[in-house]
Amino acid sequence: MAHRTSVKLEDPPAAGKPANGAPLPEGSLTEDHLSGRAGLAAPAAVKPRKKGLLRGRLFLKQVAVPAEHGSWVFLFSPLLIGLFLGGSWTLQSLLLVTAAMAGFLIRQPITILVKITSKRRPRSELPAAVFWMGVYGLIGAAAMGSLAWLGFGYLGLLALPGLPVLAWHLRLVSRRAERKQAGVEVVASGILALAAPAAYWVGRGAPDPFGWLLWVLCWLQAGASIVYAYLRLEQRKLPAAPDRQARLRMALPALAFTSANLALAGLLAAAGWTPAWLPLAFAVQWLESLWGASHPAIGVRPTAVGVRQLVVSSLFTLVFILAFAV
Repeated sequence: MAHRTSVKLEDPPAAGKPANGAPLPEGSLTEDHLSGRAGLAAPAAVKPRKKGLLRGRLFLKQVAVPAEHGSWVFLFSPLLIGLFLGGSWTLQSLLLVTAAMAGFLIRQPITILVKITSKRRPRSELPAAVFWMGVYGLIGAAAMGSLAWLGFGYLGLLALPGLPVLAWHLRLVSRRAERKQAGVEVVASGILALAAPAAYWVGRGAPDPFGWLLWVLCWLQAGASIVYAYLRLEQRKLPAAPDRQARLRMALPALAFTSANLALAGLLAAAGWTPAWLPLAFAVQWLESLWGASHPAIGVRPTAVGVRQLVVSSLFTLVFILAFAV
């Protein structure tokens, strides 16, 4: 007869403890198997780090930096022209650049604030809008206060025409009607073009009347650039290239604007008010308009249109400055 061995069946150890009763380290392989979790349960979710207050609520790029990247050239072009033609780079020049940048940038958080009140943006962006309004406002006030202390307080008068234009823009924003407003953009470019006489006067040390001519010339170039950009954006919607007559009809406003600018530059040069080479600067945009009239931008991305116009405006600025340096 076979000998039977008696085996005592014991209860399995409790989850998390080995047979000798000693605790197992948390998360160990044995613990997982004993508790039935091995291969069945997903690992514990890692809690995402909460962004800091400054980074998550205040440092929002869409609140601090204007979304219209092409608008930068309408400030820097006249500013650079005025600085170079002014002939000297001083502390006052740096203060003017700082004040101009602050005045240009503060429009973005103000616009965001209006969009928040119009329920177009989330209220979570309100702290950032107020923060950047304060930052740009303090920087601009400090720069203008320093200029006034140095004897250039009259430059503050150049900022006054911008207030009604800003109010006009904000009213359109509150009504969701700020897009495709070529008239507003042309007028606003004239306000930004006031950076040319401001920089020129700082360099000269006094409000020279020639600064007003620089303002007119910079404004005319900016206006022609805007009208031409709208032509290119309108051409994008064409299903196919139209005939020559239709292309010229579409391009007529841009061609008329750039042609008038070129003619005026030629008359000023002939009269001896400006250098003989200055018409070349306006010929850049004129030639671009001729090319754009015969080559519709069908299917071209808006970014490509903006980049090309940025290059044209940069060339205008460079040639303009060189015309006075030769």
